[in-house]
Amino acid sequence: MVSPTAPDAQRAYRDTIGHFASGVTIVTTTGPAGPAGMTTSAVTSLSLEPLLLLVCFERRSRTLAVVRTSERFAVNILRAEDEELAAVFASKRVPREKFESVTHVEAHGVPVLDGALAWIACSLRELRPGGDHVIGIGEVIGMGTGQERDPLVYYRGRYTTIARR
Repeated sequence: MVSPTAPDAQRAYRDTIGHFASGVTIVTTTGPAGPAGMTTSAVTSLSLEPLLLLVCFERRSRTLAVVRTSERFAVNILRAEDEELAAVFASKRVPREKFESVTHVEAHGVPVLDGALAWIACSLRELRPGGDHVIGIGEVIGMGTGQERDPLVYYRGRYTTIARR
């Protein structure tokens, strides 16, 4: 057992929460300089009435800065074979270079990645502080699904997928 005040508490917390498998997404938006995006697994459904989605952005995220301006974003749910794409959007590459790795269409004012397992477009409803992150709450304005495939999953610090029964 590790105390939250122990010197290695952050590492222990990451190792512990890493046992919670999560889907991998790319959050996209468009601003005056063009499309922007980032990889994240910190996404969850928040409400069915109204339809709300929660996304956590690192405070220094360039994508967050564009979302603040555009007040819209899309969550693109990745397929198991999209591991390289997830790595590109997790990098510090400039947005133009990230989008050279994937084709996309614009839907509801935001980039939607071709081949995504599914996507949800949102208008930004609220941004709230959350430690070293900012919690974004989006109201769903559009959604769609692609081909039925296995999702990309993040578990214990690495990408994997689910085992079908």
